[in-house]
Amino acid sequence: MSYPQELRYTKDHEWVKLEGDVATIGITEFAQGELGDIVYVEVETIGKPLGAGDVFGTVEAVKTVSDLFLPVAGTITELNDALASAPELVNNDPYGKGWMIKMKVDNPAEVEGLLDAAGYESVVG
Repeated sequence: MSYPQELRYTKDHEWVKLEGDVATIGITEFAQGELGDIVYVEVETIGKPLGAGDVFGTVEAVKTVSDLFLPVAGTITELNDALASAPELVNNDPYGKGWMIKMKVDNPAEVEGLLDAAGYESVVG
């Protein structure tokens, strides 16, 4: 499995890439592998301020639906529109074209408190 060094991770299997005060968020390669073939991503929280740990959407796989948890507090500003017609991007390219949301982070320092690649790898084994 791949866990890019430049990203931060949560125990709930989300990844975060911070650029200034804008974070791009998706689910990890481990998570998409556990879920199986992704068929739908739903995010209805765009423009709403949310706290760290709040559910911001769901991801639906062939056999299950799983909640998506916001890693840090902020406001979701964008959904990856490509996922509407090609949800399999989450499976094929979880750290690239399969990103899910972009958000304005309330406190960028919070991102540094998330797991680094080695810390996440120790969580998932």
